[in-house]
Amino acid sequence: MLQGLRRDAEALGALEDDLRRRLYLFVREAGEPVTREAAAEATGISRKLAAFHLDKLVDRGLLTFHYARPPGRGGRGAGRPAKVYEPSERQFEVSIPERRYDLLGSILLRALRSKRKNEPGDVAAQRAAHDAGVEIGEEERRRLGLSRPGPERAISATSAILEERGYEPLREEDGCVRLRSCPFHALAEEDRDLVCHLNEQLIDGVVRGLGNETVDVLFDPVPGQCCVRIQPPEASTRR
Repeated sequence: MLQGLRRDAEALGALEDDLRRRLYLFVREAGEPVTREAAAEATGISRKLAAFHLDKLVDRGLLTFHYARPPGRGGRGAGRPAKVYEPSERQFEVSIPERRYDLLGSILLRALRSKRKNEPGDVAAQRAAHDAGVEIGEEERRRLGLSRPGPERAISATSAILEERGYEPLREEDGCVRLRSCPFHALAEEDRDLVCHLNEQLIDGVVRGLGNETVDVLFDPVPGQCCVRIQPPEASTRR
């Protein structure tokens, strides 16, 4: 999570420079690939200086480039293709703690597409959340080459997955994991019951997708934290 925030912050920081910001906005508003010459003319600087800053914007992920011949110039004698720039498709968001409304939106779209006849909307959403969690867990399981992880390995892998998605997991002395942040915070404020149970189902799906059936994922609201507690099986006997 922190690496992603750092990359986005560095990219957006490039726009603090007035010249780079003007170049970026010119490319973004052009509606077509922009040459170094056109960018230089639009901002009143030399082609060499424009090239330097445009390439810096590429390095930060704000622009992309390719080579193309100017319209109407092709065939032998047309010269070398020019380097042209366009806005990248990458999206930037810096939020601390991180919010992931895209993930929740994807779950709700899945629920709408897969809703069964006479199935209540909240039930469809919880099912979709669990299915999404299973897919996330299975993907991580394949990546790590896990067989059937025990509770400790499953909780560790789950914590890493959730950290990447903005939950800020914290391991407690009894082995349980509390989640200090909800990546869907604003929507949870509107409908806590619905969003909290989607969280529960999503996280339970992650654990099951990793291949563990003994770790408990419990709905356990605590003020100021996410509503879910992840608990190793031995903790159940102590409570």
